[in-house]
Amino acid sequence: MIQTRDVVRFWLPLSFTWLMMAAEGPILTSVVARMSDAMFNLAAYGVTLAIGMLIESPVINLLSTTVALAKDRASAEQLKTFMWKVNILVTVGMLVVCIPFVFDLVAYAAIGLDPNIGWRVHLGLMCMILWPGAIGYRRYYQGLLIRHRQTRLVAYGTVVRLITMAGSAGVLMLIGNMEGIIIGAASITSGVIWEALATRWMAKDVVRTIRAQSYDDCEPAPTDRQIMKFYIPLAMTSTVGFLVTPMVAFFLNRAPEALASLAVLPVVDSFVFFFRSFGFSYQEVGVAYLGMDRTSYPALRKVGQWIVIATTVTLVAITASPLLDLVYGGIYGLNADLFQCGRIPTMLLTVLPAVAVLFSLQRSVLIAAHRTLVVTVSTVLELVTICLVMILAINVTPWTGAIAAALAMSVGRVAANGYSAVWSRRIRQAWTLQKEVN
Repeated sequence: MIQTRDVVRFWLPLSFTWLMMAAEGPILTSVVARMSDAMFNLAAYGVTLAIGMLIESPVINLLSTTVALAKDRASAEQLKTFMWKVNILVTVGMLVVCIPFVFDLVAYAAIGLDPNIGWRVHLGLMCMILWPGAIGYRRYYQGLLIRHRQTRLVAYGTVVRLITMAGSAGVLMLIGNMEGIIIGAASITSGVIWEALATRWMAKDVVRTIRAQSYDDCEPAPTDRQIMKFYIPLAMTSTVGFLVTPMVAFFLNRAPEALASLAVLPVVDSFVFFFRSFGFSYQEVGVAYLGMDRTSYPALRKVGQWIVIATTVTLVAITASPLLDLVYGGIYGLNADLFQCGRIPTMLLTVLPAVAVLFSLQRSVLIAAHRTLVVTVSTVLELVTICLVMILAINVTPWTGAIAAALAMSVGRVAANGYSAVWSRRIRQAWTLQKEVN
């Protein structure tokens, strides 16, 4: 019987990994905020990440797929081949969007960016061409490490990422006479590449163990068709999910205080992401444990409840106190106008850390049950809800774009969580009935 202490021991290194990933947002945005033309560069950095993440989205769930399906040598090697195919796809996607006339269609015709932001976004994307492929490579090997209970090594890889990213930013700042968007985009790409290389090196013992296994002892390797059936709904989920930020940017351009909202929203999002990260790390814990033992759900739920309480109480306490002034003014380096623009949106997003934990727990049930299409539908519901709330808020209320976006993101995530909860409950009930029959 799996105990809560087992779950905590497995989760802590993954949580530390996401915590460090959350730290990179404040580090880089604070650097960009201290460079010349801070408002334009902050806005460009947010849009660059949004477009980059959209292109990168197909590789995100390579981690969950590897944890769930890499049972032996045959399946691990088949998934590795699949990983390379996906990496080539996303790298080509980055190259295509950097072609000037394609970029003009995306940035100006589709999103409607201010030219002072647009040319900076183009520079940022060119700095990030290798970024999505490096993430795909890294997440495959992270999946192998998690599958073999080596979560501590995943955390070490993220330490490498944070150090090299911060070091790159420091060196580029010392060089001087450089746009903030170049420093931010080049630094985040450098960190991811070094993390990918470090993760592969640390996974060498796991890879050696896998290769030592005889093919005769393996189950039939999943075919490309079987992998795609499992993976495509998850990839669609990531793609649809990452459509949220470009879509929000589209609406922000048409909302009151558009430039300030575009500049401050990435900062607010990175701050709240720090608290959401504890929940994001929980999905792989659930997939790993439920894949082994479906009776582990009570222990997973109990630890999840502790995380919800701790993250929500802490975020609310900071948001409702003068500590928020210290965070946005001292750490992020926002001026008074941007700080005031970001205060209410931060309050509206305080629900997200709790929702992140619940959503990860529900998704782990759905992935363990191979009901990945439900995950996709929930994300589509989130996207549609955000779109509707943004349209209403911009056209009916006098709110700034940042307030409208924060409200829309909170309502959308709660709606998606409610849909997933219904299906997760049905699956768990089916598991209980199956156990009673057996």
